[in-house]
Amino acid sequence: MAALKKGKNASATSKPWRSLVLILIATVALTGGMFASGHTTPRLGIDLAGGTSITLAAVPEAGRESAINKTNMDTAVSIMERRVNGLGVSEAEVQTQGTRNIIVNIPKGTNSKQAREQVGTTAKLYFRPVIATELSGGGAAPAPSATGDGSEQGSGGDKATDKATDGSSPSASAGPSASATTQGRAVTDALKADESPSGSPSGKADDEPEASPSAAGGAGGDADSKLQAQYAALDCTKESVRAKAGDGSTATDSIVACGQNSQGQWQKYVLGPAAVDGTDVDEADAVLNTQTGAGWIVTMGFTDKGAEKFADITGQLAQKQSPQNQFAIVLDNEVVSDPYVSQALTGGNAEISGNFNQQSSQELANMLSYGALPLTFREDSVTTVTAALGGEQLRAGLIAGAIGIALVVLYLLVYYRGLSFIAIASLLVSAALTYVIMSLLGPAIGFALNLPAVCGAIVAIGITADSFIVFFERVRDEIREGRTLRPSVERAWPRARRTILVSDFVSFLAAAVLFVVTVGKVQGFAFTLGLTTVLDVVVVFLFTKPLLTLMARRKFFAGGHKWSGLDPKALGAKPPLRRTRRPSAPAMTKEA
Repeated sequence: MAALKKGKNASATSKPWRSLVLILIATVALTGGMFASGHTTPRLGIDLAGGTSITLAAVPEAGRESAINKTNMDTAVSIMERRVNGLGVSEAEVQTQGTRNIIVNIPKGTNSKQAREQVGTTAKLYFRPVIATELSGGGAAPAPSATGDGSEQGSGGDKATDKATDGSSPSASAGPSASATTQGRAVTDALKADESPSGSPSGKADDEPEASPSAAGGAGGDADSKLQAQYAALDCTKESVRAKAGDGSTATDSIVACGQNSQGQWQKYVLGPAAVDGTDVDEADAVLNTQTGAGWIVTMGFTDKGAEKFADITGQLAQKQSPQNQFAIVLDNEVVSDPYVSQALTGGNAEISGNFNQQSSQELANMLSYGALPLTFREDSVTTVTAALGGEQLRAGLIAGAIGIALVVLYLLVYYRGLSFIAIASLLVSAALTYVIMSLLGPAIGFALNLPAVCGAIVAIGITADSFIVFFERVRDEIREGRTLRPSVERAWPRARRTILVSDFVSFLAAAVLFVVTVGKVQGFAFTLGLTTVLDVVVVFLFTKPLLTLMARRKFFAGGHKWSGLDPKALGAKPPLRRTRRPSAPAMTKEA
């Protein structure tokens, strides 16, 4: 058994190249993935690339502390993302930090004042009657005919049903009727016309009632003409135009707005004054309806006051032709749904069904819920960094890192001499892996290298060098005991390994705790520190130890050259250990 165990250990230690090949393959694979992804440099944070970072703290209504929960915070993040995208900002980040904070990072080139106003104010959700709508760029939007089951059908294919009613109508159909489409064209043509000084529509379809913005609650005269002009000029296919649609309007104004249908096409609208406020929505949920086969639906529940308003507006719209029997659910002046009604919905509850999947139904439910979200957000801090200042900070961080590496290398050369070759090679492997992984984590999880993260990488240089020093000192202790290099390496490794693992575990634990309990940029420091600590273990086990095992077979190191850093005389080694021979047994003589 002893011979078998010895042979097994000898086999394991005689093939250190296996570990070196493994880490080489991993490094090459990661590097290839980096070049294949096209992201060959780490993504820089706001403080290095320039931009604006806004920290918002959630403030609940009095007595409603429980409103600060993951669902509400995620909903707020979703709304703020829509607002930031409305500014035409690319690569902006909106994410929760901790349980109460939202961090909004907006890259350079954005109006920071406008961004602060957009993300810091409470979302505005309204239910507005539709006066006119068409596909942006020309063509009337399809307006499905009304069903008779107390339901509404949006141009995107969504249907809402009042839970309090369950009627039927022989006139129900699944697609748009000719008269509805004609009426839609008549309304939009009327809004474009300017022959009538009063803004009344012209060019209406035969035998169809007239419709105009003023007829649905819009202003008359000059205001009506202005609304027509805005509608005619509105091009919802342009992001910059969509962001400004409805700016400066109030709940009592008629407005123009944009929205996207289920086919991904942009539509433009003329909408009347708000009939129901978002705060009148008591709750909204996405539900999978398996009983009727409707699939994913969105349920809405109104407050008592909201139920009365909703019944009034749906009763009025049910008497009109499409598209004026539709109402638009408008969030921050953007239409997120536009269902139509065929009768008054008086139950205080409604279900919206149609072309929904789980994600789209949840998104609409979140938007409806935000109108009644008992949260406001307080601006805790705003940091604005110019691109020039960010570049200076990056250069300063790189210089500090270079100085740190230079000092460590100088110390290794002076104290460890030949052994410093192994340590420097290990540092280069660790640095390469860190760079490649950071470059890959940018597009993968949105990791951005900020200034605290650079500091974490600099601190990690010392942690990594410390692991090499622990191992080297254990080997030198064995040589001082009078052993040769090869057995010294194998005897020193188990003791050094335990020390390295304990030290790195403490560092990683500190980084993990710091990452969890902190908010904002400090998390970048913690993340980088934790990442480099893990890589330290990988490099020491798969590169440093195997490389030293191979070097121990070379005469320069094994012979204890004075420049190897392992000279027994310089280390004050004891005389070589020798086994004492047992005295030979006395010869047995045979008596004569």
